[in-house]
Amino acid sequence: MNTDGLQASVAKMRAEGVADAAIDTFAHYYRQLTAGETGLMREADLEPVRDLPDADELTGDAAPELLDQAVVIKVNGGLGTSMGMTRAKALLEVKDGLSFLDITARQILSERERSGARLPLVLMNSFATQADSLAALERHPGLAVDGVPADFVQSKEPKLLADGLVPAEWPEDPSLEWCPPGHGDLYPSLETSGMLATLLEQGYRYAFVSNADNLGATFDPRVLAWFAAQELPFVSEVCDRTEADVKGGHIARRREGGGLVLRETAQTAEEDVAASQDVERHPYFNCNNLWMDLRAVSETLRARDGVLGLPMIVNRKTVDPGDKGTPEVIQIETAMGAAIGVFEGAGALRVPRARFVPVKTTDDLLVLRSDAYALDGASRVVLAPQRGGRQPLVSLDADHFKLVRDFEARIPPSAPPSLIACDRLEVEGDVTFGAGVVCRGRVRVEGPRRLEDGAVLQGAA
Repeated sequence: MNTDGLQASVAKMRAEGVADAAIDTFAHYYRQLTAGETGLMREADLEPVRDLPDADELTGDAAPELLDQAVVIKVNGGLGTSMGMTRAKALLEVKDGLSFLDITARQILSERERSGARLPLVLMNSFATQADSLAALERHPGLAVDGVPADFVQSKEPKLLADGLVPAEWPEDPSLEWCPPGHGDLYPSLETSGMLATLLEQGYRYAFVSNADNLGATFDPRVLAWFAAQELPFVSEVCDRTEADVKGGHIARRREGGGLVLRETAQTAEEDVAASQDVERHPYFNCNNLWMDLRAVSETLRARDGVLGLPMIVNRKTVDPGDKGTPEVIQIETAMGAAIGVFEGAGALRVPRARFVPVKTTDDLLVLRSDAYALDGASRVVLAPQRGGRQPLVSLDADHFKLVRDFEARIPPSAPPSLIACDRLEVEGDVTFGAGVVCRGRVRVEGPRRLEDGAVLQGAA
């Protein structure tokens, strides 16, 4: 083991005020990395998962006393850097002038009004997203719940130079020397922040956790009732995989022991990629909507001395992710959904695709902003009935639309094209959309050009 690299990393984290439990977790994975662990899950050690309980078959609401033990946690540490953003991604306008956080807050308030439950909303922020996100929540009167902080902050760890596994130094921008430990940091950060103890002391036992950019992941009392009745410690919601989901994490079952695991793309050996991406062999992908018994989380962390032991993900990047010419670094990460392989008796629940509406690219953002989706009376995002349950497919030219500023210069948030009758929209080149543009069927547009206001597009335009 590279003791110098570990000691330097620990010293750097302590100087930054990182909590001891987070340092212990980092050290746990650093030792695995230097011992030659790759984090890979071999296909030969896994079996496909077949029949699962189905959320569409669940009936009955949760009892009031059960609802009053529930909390919603949104993972909100991302800046949307892949889309050129420099502030919390959840503050991006997504629908009817509202941001992800605005819509989430309205969903929570609507469920409280319906059920009478306390149902706090708690954010897991990063240092970079905390201030702006908390300020945004203050715009929603009545959202705060007595005795429950609005957020807790996830940890951070040093990026490691691939050559030598020592902490990277980048004086030009020292913030680039650090990275988040992946959203698997949820568990130690719940503990070290005191949030886990606070929730349990306040009588909250069940948490629904999802990503802030997935507006389809709404609190579902039917699932809570089933989860509590089954006395499960942890459940991951999964959706049927399609060919569009081959690169996402999928669940499988260990051949030895039979427990469920989550295998991410970065944990797949090259020779196993074809089997991993076979949607008939591995038919379910993890949509990162999780249900957990907070008592089980607390007991497991205590039994493992604060280190949950999630499977390691070795993420290779450059110290400046925007400059591929900068030194190669390793980021040690974990995935929060991988806890399905840690909690004994953990399960999975098949849910409809409507519970997975993430925004990872401006392609996704355009679909949500368009009339293909609407907000219902409970602020849930719902596909227009005319869509028949199918999203339109959008492919925008990355050279002109990948970054939010470039995207919005060509398609203003207030005037997205109509996609309600569109099967596929493909844009190649520099194209600016006028107001009221309508797309029907399969549409391909090539630039450079400006589409006039009210233009109706069908086929090659």
